Amino acid sequence: MKWIKVALIAIPLALNFAASSAKAQDFPKGPVKIIVPFPPGGPTDTVGRLLAQKLQETWGQTVVLDYKPGAGTTIGVDFVAKSPPDGLTIGMVNSSFSVNPTLRKKLPYDTQKDLAGVTQLFNMQLAIVARPDAPFNNLKELIEYARKNPGKLNYGTPGPGSSTHLGAELLKREAGFDMLHIGMKGSAPAHTELMGGRLDLVVDPFLSILPYVQAGRMKVIATMGDKRVTGYDYPTVGDTLPGFNVGALLGFIAPAGTPKHILQKIQSDTVKALATVDVQKRAQDFGLQVVGSRPEQFDAFIGGEIKRWGRIVTEAKIEQE
Repeated sequence: MKWIKVALIAIPLALNFAASSAKAQDFPKGPVKIIVPFPPGGPTDTVGRLLAQKLQETWGQTVVLDYKPGAGTTIGVDFVAKSPPDGLTIGMVNSSFSVNPTLRKKLPYDTQKDLAGVTQLFNMQLAIVARPDAPFNNLKELIEYARKNPGKLNYGTPGPGSSTHLGAELLKREAGFDMLHIGMKGSAPAHTELMGGRLDLVVDPFLSILPYVQAGRMKVIATMGDKRVTGYDYPTVGDTLPGFNVGALLGFIAPAGTPKHILQKIQSDTVKALATVDVQKRAQDFGLQVVGSRPEQFDAFIGGEIKRWGRIVTEAKIEQE
């Protein structure tokens, strides 16, 4: 009789699985918005538009990017957190998503309770760049220059508390040198100040500085990942400081409570988009590493990143905003 009991238990489980699969196939039943919590323009926007186009083709529904920048991405992320958990509102986030819980005193949402991971799209390399006439050409020379000229160097980032800022602070401590941080309101102002001679260095995602490097207006001192950017031969910080590895993320999130089958549907269709030739080519052009993790993997990754960045914020004595 045991097999009969097992069969009776298995039947509703199978029916539930079949029902979830059928529901997933019906998704989406209307237009989908991807909330982007940073301004339009640049390589990140280019990749986002390409993914939106691929998902639109797969789903047969309109997929649009809706820009809601400001407050270190919290405005856009808060909009996602307070949206209906039906999968029709997705958020695109970067590393600020995992930094803000420590850096910002009062977030209007709970990162791990009010939001759910869908997938990490890419791992983004960070880069340290200088003007072509800077008196150093690599990290070793930069460290030596900074030690011989204490208090002289400054560096800019897209903003205080960004992964670029925290990564640079970690580098300073591990390499034993100092430089003054100047937080800018985005990458573009930092690039302008560097090329205008008012900043000595900029730490920014590799994809943001690449056009200027290729045009000869900046030079790469080092990238900050544990491996060289695919397709490029720029040195890494790890070449000088073995084991150093700081990167940035780009991923999709959804409101907490979004049904699991919908999260899985969005993730699986996004992974298919990431695997297409044109997305792969664009990712390589921008120095992006394709990830495509499952929802539970992305949630676990974000949890780990919150702890890691929290330690750096505390150790570097960065004031909360």
